[in-house]
Amino acid sequence: MKAINQVDVLDTPNDLEEKGREKVAESLNRLVADAFALYIKTKNYHWHMSGRHFRDYHLLLDEQAEQIFATIDPLAERVRKIGGNTIRSIAHIAQLQRVKDNDEDFVSPLDMLKDLEIENKKMAKNMRDAHKICDDAEDVASASLLENYIDETERRTWFLFETSRDLS
Repeated sequence: MKAINQVDVLDTPNDLEEKGREKVAESLNRLVADAFALYIKTKNYHWHMSGRHFRDYHLLLDEQAEQIFATIDPLAERVRKIGGNTIRSIAHIAQLQRVKDNDEDFVSPLDMLKDLEIENKKMAKNMRDAHKICDDAEDVASASLLENYIDETERRTWFLFETSRDLS
């Protein structure tokens, strides 16, 4: 009976070049970590929202958190489809995330919205950078997946910007 090599167990057949697949997997894993961190940050602000626009902001952030969470599994599964390994723990997320945590006891509603606007704007840029890596590796499927997520992220950024504008 042939011994099973642990590396072979998780090796997924793919026709993309190995070097390109590794770069794509690395960039997508960073996006998975960012999405987890942005999801938690958005839920944190959702849970701690206060003030006269509480209901509107609370619902907006809940909707945005759901949208962010919905990106995680397809991105992680894409990493596996191209033969990569994905996020394994909270510590791994913390190691890869570029979204800044906010552990403050109190953040004003306007500061919450502005912070999320900035983080979503950075997320869109990071997705575009990952898209370029996918293009260079000729990974059309990963690039296509990112195109929809870039649009959703830009929409979140837009809503956060418009919601936090002072038009008085």
